[in-house]
Amino acid sequence: MEKILISSCFLGNKVRYDGGDNLLVNNTLKRWQEQQRLVVICPELAGGLTTPRPPAEIQHVGETIVVTTIVGQDVTKAFEQGANQALLLCRQHSIRHALLKESSPSCGSSSIYNGMFNQQKIAGQGVTTAILRANGVKVFSEKNLSLLIKLLS
Repeated sequence: MEKILISSCFLGNKVRYDGGDNLLVNNTLKRWQEQQRLVVICPELAGGLTTPRPPAEIQHVGETIVVTTIVGQDVTKAFEQGANQALLLCRQHSIRHALLKESSPSCGSSSIYNGMFNQQKIAGQGVTTAILRANGVKVFSEKNLSLLIKLLS
Protein backbone atom coordinates (compact mmCIF):
# COMPACT_ATOMS: atom_id res chain seq x y z
CA MET A 1 0.00 0.00 0.00
CA GLU A 2 1.44 3.33 -1.09
CA LYS A 3 2.56 5.70 1.66
CA ILE A 4 1.90 9.45 1.67
CA LEU A 5 4.09 12.18 3.17
CA ILE A 6 1.94 14.51 5.30
CA SER A 7 2.48 17.76 7.18
CA SER A 8 2.55 17.04 10.90
CA CYS A 9 0.24 20.00 11.67
CA PHE A 10 -2.59 18.32 9.72
CA LEU A 11 -2.68 15.53 12.32
CA GLY A 12 -3.19 17.97 15.19
CA ASN A 13 0.45 18.19 16.23
CA LYS A 14 1.31 21.60 17.67
CA VAL A 15 4.21 22.35 15.32
CA ARG A 16 3.15 25.62 13.64
CA TYR A 17 5.39 28.65 14.12
CA ASP A 18 2.86 30.01 16.65
CA GLY A 19 2.57 26.72 18.57
CA GLY A 20 -0.76 25.80 16.97
CA ASP A 21 -1.86 23.10 14.53
CA ASN A 22 -3.85 22.85 11.30
CA LEU A 23 -5.90 19.78 12.15
CA LEU A 24 -7.59 18.29 9.09
CA VAL A 25 -10.66 16.24 9.94
CA ASN A 26 -11.22 13.82 7.08
CA ASN A 27 -12.41 10.21 7.09
CA THR A 28 -10.01 9.11 4.37
CA LEU A 29 -7.04 10.65 6.19
CA LYS A 30 -8.17 8.91 9.36
CA ARG A 31 -8.34 5.59 7.50
CA TRP A 32 -4.91 6.13 5.93
CA GLN A 33 -3.52 6.89 9.39
CA GLU A 34 -5.04 3.68 10.78
CA GLN A 35 -3.52 1.79 7.82
CA GLN A 36 -0.13 3.34 8.69
CA ARG A 37 0.14 4.88 5.23
CA LEU A 38 1.05 8.35 6.50
CA VAL A 39 4.68 9.37 6.95
CA VAL A 40 4.63 12.50 9.11
CA ILE A 41 7.01 15.45 8.97
CA CYS A 42 7.24 19.11 9.84
CA PRO A 43 10.12 20.20 7.62
CA GLU A 44 10.81 23.28 9.74
CA LEU A 45 11.27 21.21 12.90
CA ALA A 46 13.20 18.58 10.93
CA GLY A 47 15.52 21.39 9.85
CA GLY A 48 16.27 22.31 13.46
CA LEU A 49 13.82 25.12 14.17
CA THR A 50 11.73 25.14 17.35
CA THR A 51 8.09 25.73 18.26
CA PRO A 52 7.15 28.47 18.74
CA ARG A 53 9.38 30.40 16.34
CA PRO A 54 9.18 33.78 14.60
CA PRO A 55 7.13 33.69 11.38
CA ALA A 56 9.25 33.28 8.25
CA GLU A 57 8.62 34.12 4.61
CA ILE A 58 10.43 33.52 1.34
CA GLN A 59 12.14 36.50 -0.27
CA HIS A 60 13.66 36.56 -3.73
CA VAL A 61 17.08 38.20 -3.87
CA GLY A 62 17.85 38.19 -7.58
CA GLU A 63 17.81 34.52 -8.58
CA THR A 64 18.36 33.39 -4.98
CA ILE A 65 15.63 32.35 -2.58
CA VAL A 66 16.19 33.43 1.02
CA VAL A 67 13.93 32.55 3.94
CA THR A 68 13.96 35.17 6.67
CA THR A 69 12.02 35.63 9.87
CA ILE A 70 10.01 38.71 10.72
CA VAL A 71 12.95 39.81 12.92
CA GLY A 72 15.39 39.51 10.00
CA GLN A 73 17.09 36.19 10.80
CA ASP A 74 18.14 34.14 7.76
CA VAL A 75 16.72 30.62 8.28
CA THR A 76 17.28 29.40 4.72
CA LYS A 77 19.67 26.59 5.78
CA ALA A 78 17.15 25.19 8.29
CA PHE A 79 14.44 25.21 5.61
CA GLU A 80 16.74 23.48 3.14
CA GLN A 81 17.76 20.86 5.73
CA GLY A 82 14.11 20.15 6.53
CA ALA A 83 13.30 19.85 2.82
CA ASN A 84 16.14 17.37 2.38
CA GLN A 85 14.84 15.35 5.36
CA ALA A 86 11.41 15.22 3.68
CA LEU A 87 13.02 14.03 0.44
CA LEU A 88 14.98 11.38 2.35
CA LEU A 89 11.73 10.07 3.88
CA CYS A 90 10.14 9.96 0.44
CA ARG A 91 13.05 7.94 -0.88
CA GLN A 92 13.10 5.59 2.13
CA HIS A 93 9.37 4.86 1.82
CA SER A 94 9.05 5.07 -1.99
CA ILE A 95 6.62 7.97 -1.57
CA ARG A 96 5.26 9.56 -4.75
CA HIS A 97 2.57 11.82 -3.19
CA ALA A 98 2.66 14.42 -0.41
CA LEU A 99 -0.05 16.37 1.39
CA LEU A 100 1.49 19.60 2.65
CA LYS A 101 0.22 22.86 4.20
CA GLU A 102 -0.70 25.53 1.64
CA SER A 103 0.95 28.97 1.92
CA SER A 104 3.72 27.74 4.24
CA PRO A 105 7.26 28.84 3.31
CA SER A 106 8.19 25.14 3.53
CA CYS A 107 5.10 23.39 2.27
CA GLY A 108 3.08 25.79 0.11
CA SER A 109 2.25 24.18 -3.23
CA SER A 110 0.49 26.96 -5.13
CA SER A 111 0.72 30.02 -2.88
CA ILE A 112 3.13 31.49 -0.36
CA TYR A 113 3.27 34.78 1.53
CA ASN A 114 4.94 37.58 -0.43
CA GLY A 115 7.98 38.03 1.83
CA MET A 116 6.88 41.40 3.22
CA PHE A 117 5.03 40.08 6.32
CA ASN A 118 1.84 41.92 5.34
CA GLN A 119 -0.43 38.85 5.08
CA GLN A 120 -0.48 39.06 1.27
CA LYS A 121 -0.16 35.82 -0.70
CA ILE A 122 1.38 35.33 -4.12
CA ALA A 123 1.69 32.38 -6.49
CA GLY A 124 4.65 30.26 -5.48
CA GLN A 125 5.86 27.18 -3.69
CA GLY A 126 7.67 26.48 -0.46
CA VAL A 127 11.21 25.16 -0.13
CA THR A 128 10.15 21.56 0.64
CA THR A 129 7.57 21.47 -2.14
CA ALA A 130 10.16 22.70 -4.66
CA ILE A 131 12.66 19.99 -3.71
CA LEU A 132 10.03 17.23 -3.66
CA ARG A 133 8.62 18.25 -7.05
CA ALA A 134 12.12 18.46 -8.54
CA ASN A 135 12.48 14.82 -7.50
CA GLY A 136 9.18 13.58 -8.92
CA VAL A 137 6.93 13.74 -5.85
CA LYS A 138 3.45 15.12 -6.55
CA VAL A 139 2.51 17.67 -3.88
CA PHE A 140 -1.07 18.39 -2.82
CA SER A 141 -2.48 20.72 -0.15
CA GLU A 142 -5.64 20.87 1.93
CA LYS A 143 -7.10 22.93 -0.95
CA ASN A 144 -7.01 19.97 -3.35
CA LEU A 145 -7.16 17.06 -0.91
CA SER A 146 -10.12 15.61 -2.80
CA LEU A 147 -7.89 15.16 -5.89
CA LEU A 148 -5.33 13.23 -3.86
CA ILE A 149 -8.03 11.04 -2.34
CA LYS A 150 -9.50 10.33 -5.78
CA LEU A 151 -6.05 9.50 -7.15
CA LEU A 152 -5.12 7.09 -4.34
CA SER A 153 -8.46 5.47 -3.54
